[in-house]
Amino acid sequence: MAITLVIRLSSLGDVAILIPSLYSVASKNPDDKFLLVTKKPLQPLFFNKPDNLTVFPVQTKGEHKGFWGLIRAIRELNRMVNSLGIKDIKVADLHAVIRSFAVDFFFRLKGAKIAVINKSRKDKKALVRKQNKKLAPLQTSFDRYQEVFRKLGYDTHLNFNGFYPKENKKTGTWIGIAPFAKHLGKIYPFEQMEAVVRILNDRPATKIFLFGGKEECALLEEWTKKYEHVESVAGLMPFPDELSLMNRLDVMLSMDSANMHLASLVNTPVVSVWGATHPYAGFYGYNQNLGNAAQIDLPCRPCSIFGNKPCWRKDYACLTGISPQVIADKVNEFTRQPVYSSGYSAIPQP
Repeated sequence: MAITLVIRLSSLGDVAILIPSLYSVASKNPDDKFLLVTKKPLQPLFFNKPDNLTVFPVQTKGEHKGFWGLIRAIRELNRMVNSLGIKDIKVADLHAVIRSFAVDFFFRLKGAKIAVINKSRKDKKALVRKQNKKLAPLQTSFDRYQEVFRKLGYDTHLNFNGFYPKENKKTGTWIGIAPFAKHLGKIYPFEQMEAVVRILNDRPATKIFLFGGKEECALLEEWTKKYEHVESVAGLMPFPDELSLMNRLDVMLSMDSANMHLASLVNTPVVSVWGATHPYAGFYGYNQNLGNAAQIDLPCRPCSIFGNKPCWRKDYACLTGISPQVIADKVNEFTRQPVYSSGYSAIPQP
């Protein structure tokens, strides 16, 4: 019997990618205990989880903030480990930053076996640099997570089939659209995305659900007033309910964002729009077909791993150059019948 600390404190998308591996490893090792160290706001994502998996919610903006907050978190983790009376301790460091290295160091002093993710930072820099760019697919985040669990001696063969069985009890075609992302370099222009909505709204027997955060509700409500088949669920649902709805969709249209990963967890096909970032960086949706990515080739692309850098061209041509009709056509591949817009001229590629 062992206890394994699994550390992943990053964004929702990065943590969502972890679920298939973590749930599979935990369910196949019922005698071991697994303690996931992640941000408190992400705790609701971990439902229908194996009984031997516990979430330790780190409050990076509260009691665990800063140096002394980190010390407090390590002490709490140590008490939890000691209370189980398990001597065989393992640490799967899937974050590889100073905060997680401090946890590694403490538990290494207790004799723990440590495995740290290889983020291949040098290769990622080569992928996004301006000159002599090396445009080649890198190892995916999912595979990097798997590699860490293998180093700790775990069988990483997957038995995760999604949070729910695929649910198809509905009438007509259901399409989800998540038009936002954390950084500007990932967001398809709002006016062009509205053109996509307008095209898809012309489909008969179609419902379009808009996903987003509470801060985006006002913008999305504009579309619900203008288009008959559009409904916004932004900010209205907890994770389990939102995922249940995604599970019933025929297809999700999203940016390179958390919603791509959430839809992937319920086995819903995703058409994803890529601008400053690129699927080659390794953050593509779990089990998604790379052919479903809407993107164009430019010499400067990708220019960023996370989409958070200013556009070198100053015009985000990587996004504006993708025609709304091209995106709508990709979405329509997953629905019963294509509908084409009338009177909309696709924006030409640069």
